[in-house]
Amino acid sequence: MLASDRLIEAFNGQIGHEMAASMQYIAIAAYFDSEALPELAQFFYRQSEEEREHAMKFVKFVLDVGGRVEIPAIPAPKGEFDSAEQAVALSLESEQRVTQQIYELVEVARGESNHIAGRFLDWFLEEQLEEVSTMSALLQIVRRAGPDRLLHVEDYLARHKRPLESPAAEPGS
Repeated sequence: MLASDRLIEAFNGQIGHEMAASMQYIAIAAYFDSEALPELAQFFYRQSEEEREHAMKFVKFVLDVGGRVEIPAIPAPKGEFDSAEQAVALSLESEQRVTQQIYELVEVARGESNHIAGRFLDWFLEEQLEEVSTMSALLQIVRRAGPDRLLHVEDYLARHKRPLESPAAEPGS
């Protein structure tokens, strides 16, 4: 086996974290859908899919190194929000938490000199930089617009598909 039981257990835990993030993004998207804000809803539905894809990368890795996938129970997502700002702030907090979880996985891999796992996690480190940056920018835009001008946020998102990613995040950069 190419990974220790400890590393497999940690990666299985991350599968749960990624799935929990996916479910939270669905709840945030549903909130925006219920508020008739389709661009914000679509943004968060896409985020949910990305988080699910991340979970699946961990599933594949665990299987590839000969481990057994054991998906943990995940908590129910928060589904009610007082404002768009609160919903987006929660998404930023979630991305910051996931970043810390990835850091912890890197430390486990380094501590075991598991270079295969380390290389695998490199992609997630770059992804988390992009995710935190994106959510920080969206929160700034929502705050700048204010609660009575969310249609400006909608218009911005409609005009700029994937507008919040930095140019450095684009392939080939």
